[in-house]
Amino acid sequence: MPAFRYQALNSEGKLVKGVLEGDSDRQVRSVLRQKQLRPVEIAVALGASGSRESGRFRLRNRRLSAGELALMTRQLSTLVASALPLDECLQAVAEQSRRSAVKSMMLQIRSKVSEGHTLAHSLNQFPQAFGEMYRAMVNAGEEAGQLAPVLEQLAHYTETRQHTAQKLQMALIYPIVLIAVAIAVVAALMIFVVPELIGIFAHSKKALPPLTVGLIWLSDFLRDYALYCLIGLVGSIWLFRRALRDTQRRKKWHQLLLRIPGLRGVFVALDSARFASTLSILMASGVPLIHALRIAGSVMTNLVMRQASGTVSVKVQEGSSLSRALSQEVFFPPMMVHMVASGEASGDLEKMLERSATNQERELEMTLGAIMGLFEPAMVVLMGGLVLTIVLAILLPIFDLNTMVR
Repeated sequence: MPAFRYQALNSEGKLVKGVLEGDSDRQVRSVLRQKQLRPVEIAVALGASGSRESGRFRLRNRRLSAGELALMTRQLSTLVASALPLDECLQAVAEQSRRSAVKSMMLQIRSKVSEGHTLAHSLNQFPQAFGEMYRAMVNAGEEAGQLAPVLEQLAHYTETRQHTAQKLQMALIYPIVLIAVAIAVVAALMIFVVPELIGIFAHSKKALPPLTVGLIWLSDFLRDYALYCLIGLVGSIWLFRRALRDTQRRKKWHQLLLRIPGLRGVFVALDSARFASTLSILMASGVPLIHALRIAGSVMTNLVMRQASGTVSVKVQEGSSLSRALSQEVFFPPMMVHMVASGEASGDLEKMLERSATNQERELEMTLGAIMGLFEPAMVVLMGGLVLTIVLAILLPIFDLNTMVR
């Protein structure tokens, strides 16, 4: 049953908008009249252009933010656990959504479910919104008859990932703001303040100190070419991002990042935590280990570590134990390998993987805290050094004038 986007007038004459399901626009008009609404415009809710194919393509390739996915999964898990029919649960989630595109997506999923398809099959229409791990878990839950517990695990997983992403964003806000302010202050000094102060000495016949000459040159350069430098910087960033679309270039870039001592720990902790957490929740949902390893590797952002996880999957498929396969790759932390070995020996691999993911997240927080603790005084020292250089470049000619007067 398709979804329709409508505009109608209520009893007070105000224009209201929304999305409704119906067999045709005539049925939607009838439903609106029953709600004391006068239809003004009704269109298929598959895209702003009105084209079914282009709208369907846009919805199929639409991504959900971490917050949207976490909220939607939590709502769906709560409704399914209350023993409501699945189509009614999806209808309720669609009605709770504030964004028309998300509401249309959920209504299309509900239509597929109403036609007799499974939820996992219905989610396959939107692979960009619901990742492979998400769909595999839903499929395993439906096959085992444990959809409600699986959705509960998925809700917890998506909320945890959202929380981790927010912590990373919050950790990056302060240094980004600090760097931006530092650059703005130094640029303002060089473009507006320094020329006024040093202009007194520019026409002097006496030779200026090298530091002052260099500062005058830099000030003139920034005043004349600052806009071009900014355009060049933006263009360089755009070209760099475009170059990283190539898999081989992106892999080389990821290899370079893993060679940097401070950043290596951050990327390893982040991706190994994702790997362990995803593998744990997939195995707890009944997904076979080989399939779970392939999906868990796909959630890793670093291509080098993703390749290492693929090697682990191949070795496990050939008969090796998971702990042994992990120990032969240099990127997986030793503590994680030991915990996996303990889980295999005790038959409680899912819990040990979950604990390993928690440990990696804690290590990530400690690493970020240490980096931020070093970054703040380093920026203060750098700013102090820049300001001292500017002040010295201004004061040195003044000292020379005082010497001449004496």
